[in-house]
Amino acid sequence: MVIKKVNLDIVIGVTSSVPETLLPEVAFAGKSNVGKSSLINALMNRKSYARTSSQPGKTQTINYYNINNLLYLVDLPGYGYANASPAVKAKWGKMVEKYLRVSKQLKQVFLLIDIRHDPSANDKMMYDWIVANGYRPVIIATKLDKLKRSQIDKNIKAVRTGLGLGKDDILIPVSSETKQGIDKLWEVIEGYTISEQNISE
Repeated sequence: MVIKKVNLDIVIGVTSSVPETLLPEVAFAGKSNVGKSSLINALMNRKSYARTSSQPGKTQTINYYNINNLLYLVDLPGYGYANASPAVKAKWGKMVEKYLRVSKQLKQVFLLIDIRHDPSANDKMMYDWIVANGYRPVIIATKLDKLKRSQIDKNIKAVRTGLGLGKDDILIPVSSETKQGIDKLWEVIEGYTISEQNISE
């Protein structure tokens, strides 16, 4: 994907209704310190368009990034942030669930997992929850640059086992720092969102 235009078109909060958009959407979910904003910036080829923070859990809205007027990258609030109150966590959960159930343009959900660690109970819960909402999420194993090459296969297997993935489930190792895996990830995103007609136009 050649990025010609990026715009933060829509931001919705807890009390907002889910908008009816005209473009296909792919959503990104992940623990609050998994590097979601960094990944979205890497996908958009921007250094700091999606807001990254030294304080995990700062994203409390759903952000729609318009890419080339072809599709939306939708950034969902991070989960599992220990310092968030139970009431705040419940509100985030309801907001995300409403989005998953109401959005008519959502084509796929991408779940980010830190490749350095086995999936946590929160990761497994989120995976099962996405499946329960009717999606078979694509797994993005982040922070690939933090591993030695000899560790990669073992850690990928640990993520697959920890989430209970099948052979047909897609897992893409990526690094937002080195851009490893970003082109492959774009191929998968385009497979869900870009029709032959869009490509030829």
